[in-house]
Amino acid sequence: MIRVFKLNFIKLLRSPGGAKKVSLGFAIGFGLEMLVISTASLIYILFIPIVTLSRGSLPAAIIGNVVGKLTFLPVLLLPFARKIGHWIYPMTDKSGGEAHFNLKQLLHFDFHGLIGVLHGGIHILIGMSIFGLILGLISYFIVHYFYEKQKMYRLKKRQKLYSCI
Repeated sequence: MIRVFKLNFIKLLRSPGGAKKVSLGFAIGFGLEMLVISTASLIYILFIPIVTLSRGSLPAAIIGNVVGKLTFLPVLLLPFARKIGHWIYPMTDKSGGEAHFNLKQLLHFDFHGLIGVLHGGIHILIGMSIFGLILGLISYFIVHYFYEKQKMYRLKKRQKLYSCI
């Protein structure tokens, strides 16, 4: 597991395109991973167009997405995302309380509980979008820093090698 992570990180640092392109691709991939559960994996339809239009690195975006999967952050952040989504966009039914899902009501063609479940999904989508934006922004700066640090290390190592010859 650690070797796979290290290999993917080295691939990320050595991919062409410069620090900004690689960092942007990684941040988009990592941020979009937060939306996979709440969109039932439909975000993958937009994955390549989003990375391409933002001119990020697609391999870095894929690596960022894999790193996001390996951290299990989307699963851990779901309850917090629902609360944040509810704070931002509170929705209640007509009676003033939240509608709860009940199969018996659904069989009698009362869809208020199902609408409540869908509203909960909207809350999670809003919260996970916010988490994806924040974590993507943070990961952009972290990957940019490590990319530049590794670039300087390789440059010093190369200069040291050529100075000995």
